[in-house]
Amino acid sequence: MRSLIFLFISGVLLFSCSTKKSYTDEQRQPNILLCIADDASMNSFGAYGCDWIKTPAVDQLAKNGAVFTNAYNCNPKCAPARACLVTGMYSWQLKEACNHWPHFPSEFKFYPHLLMKAGYHVGFSGKGWGPGTYDSEYNPAGPQYNDIKLKPPYKGIRTIDYAANFKDFLEKNTDDEPFCFWLGAFEPHRFYEKDSWKKENKSLAEVKLPGFYPDNDIIRGDMQDYAVEVEWYDTQVGKAIKILEEKGLLENTLVLITSDHGMPFPRIKGQIYEEGFHVPLIAYWKGVIQPGRQISDFVSFPDVAPTIMEAAGLKPHEQMTGKSFLDVLTSQKSGRVDKSRNHVLLGKERHDVGRANQDGVDLAYPVRAIRNDSLLYIRNYKPERWPVGNPEYNFRNCDNSPTKSYLTGLKPEDDEYRFFEMSFGMRPEEEMYNIQDDPDCLHNLASELEYAEIKTQLRQQMESELREQGDPRVLGNGDVFDKYPYYGKQLDYSIKNTK
Repeated sequence: MRSLIFLFISGVLLFSCSTKKSYTDEQRQPNILLCIADDASMNSFGAYGCDWIKTPAVDQLAKNGAVFTNAYNCNPKCAPARACLVTGMYSWQLKEACNHWPHFPSEFKFYPHLLMKAGYHVGFSGKGWGPGTYDSEYNPAGPQYNDIKLKPPYKGIRTIDYAANFKDFLEKNTDDEPFCFWLGAFEPHRFYEKDSWKKENKSLAEVKLPGFYPDNDIIRGDMQDYAVEVEWYDTQVGKAIKILEEKGLLENTLVLITSDHGMPFPRIKGQIYEEGFHVPLIAYWKGVIQPGRQISDFVSFPDVAPTIMEAAGLKPHEQMTGKSFLDVLTSQKSGRVDKSRNHVLLGKERHDVGRANQDGVDLAYPVRAIRNDSLLYIRNYKPERWPVGNPEYNFRNCDNSPTKSYLTGLKPEDDEYRFFEMSFGMRPEEEMYNIQDDPDCLHNLASELEYAEIKTQLRQQMESELREQGDPRVLGNGDVFDKYPYYGKQLDYSIKNTK
């Protein structure tokens, strides 16, 4: 009888293991592939409803995996957003690394380095963490694999062959260790080959413009040049997935697709508005992530590192203040899986130089914000400063582009001057937007009496959580961010733009 019972139980266990696989069933730790675009908006991918930019590789991963509809970058600029990714910490907790072009303090730990110590084969191609300097032997994203080059189809696209370097990385894994790779495309960061969209036979009529831009062929053409580079990123993702398939590695690889922030256009990149900080996040893991899920849980870049650590069967480092969402990934449910994930905090300090007043030069434009299912509340702590940098220094916290040139060329007497003000003008101390009705953040509700109570509640919630996280800005020492050195190209403040 005991033998029969043992055989029955063994049979049940074998059947259950063969019909449902979870990450804990794998004897081997999973591989990790993070594909991160440089300056690609969430709304630029078919998985998020875009029909004029073609992203078949990313869309296929979304179909076979999970799409996060409420993923955020914590701080919408390259270096601080990526700092949150590699450390699993909130931007305002990272000292100098809260700023753009910083020196990364050596006290902080990076998940790729932690995985390397735990036996993972680690590397990156393209753009890792940056721009900025660091003390560690390797980039915070790991050892670099950028030797293999290609001839790009357009001048604005880098010569780095991301997929070929990924393949080289895999072939150098002679000990057959689990791997963690960061595929960091430089695209669609500017610059773009002007009118490259014409060579791709694209149509200006297809472009969907946000409500904060005027409608003209200059901006539509700029958008289509951007689209060409988004599609290049998608092509590289597709090639990387094909390499995994050919090597039989896709079965046990967690693939994460994202971007560091929104597209490099006025009022988006570097700005605390919806398209600047709301990023794509798609997760694929065959047999572990239920295909076709749409997940509305709020997740932020600080949550990614502890998730990867936990997926690898490791305890997140004690410095990591983000919260792993592995339980959300492995759930079978769609919609809101964890009811506590109902909001995120966002913020920024100094992004680029070019802001000066009686307080000095190289000043931050400090902002904190809270975003929940329906509302975005924003606190601009220094509304007397220019939000995108001083006009006499050409609004340095906005990449040069045909769109920027058009908007900054508008005059107060022009009918379209309001579009210049939306992107470059001064801002009030408080802003609040109903994102469901106003995703472009055009109608500020902060001064309307009917929203006074909810505005106060959101501000108190935001500042209470920031105090718990030790944010210097709400603890009265926010000016420390202005004092950190800037390691990018310095601006000669004696020379002013005369345009």
